[in-house]
Amino acid sequence: MHEPRIVCFLCTWCTSAGADLAGTSRLQYTPSGVNIRFMCSSRVDPEHVLWAFREGADGVLIGGCHPGDCHYQDGNYRTHARVALLHRLLDDFGIDRERLRLEWISAAEGTKFARVMNEFTEELRSLGPIKLAAREMAE
Repeated sequence: MHEPRIVCFLCTWCTSAGADLAGTSRLQYTPSGVNIRFMCSSRVDPEHVLWAFREGADGVLIGGCHPGDCHYQDGNYRTHARVALLHRLLDDFGIDRERLRLEWISAAEGTKFARVMNEFTEELRSLGPIKLAAREMAE
């Protein structure tokens, strides 16, 4: 069975702390993800997402604070708009937009982080490995 590789770009203040809580609470979730912290989800550039796919990720998760709770006021609103743009860009590259997921997960939602990781891993398994041609997009 294909085990998907997921790159997770996580807000330091909320989603990354939620991931830490899932770990310290010993919640069970698939170990498919590699977490990369950003000060704010709005700092995740489209180039970061494209890099992840080009380097072999089967999926990318962007996690941020809930709308209205961003430590940088409106960062998560910018993230929401950027992900909509990225979905259109992925369509152009022939990558299923389901391979990019945006989630709002607070520091107190370790259970939600574990659930999202399990759900996303299952979705990516059903999609299968990403096509190599898609990884050649920025070369």
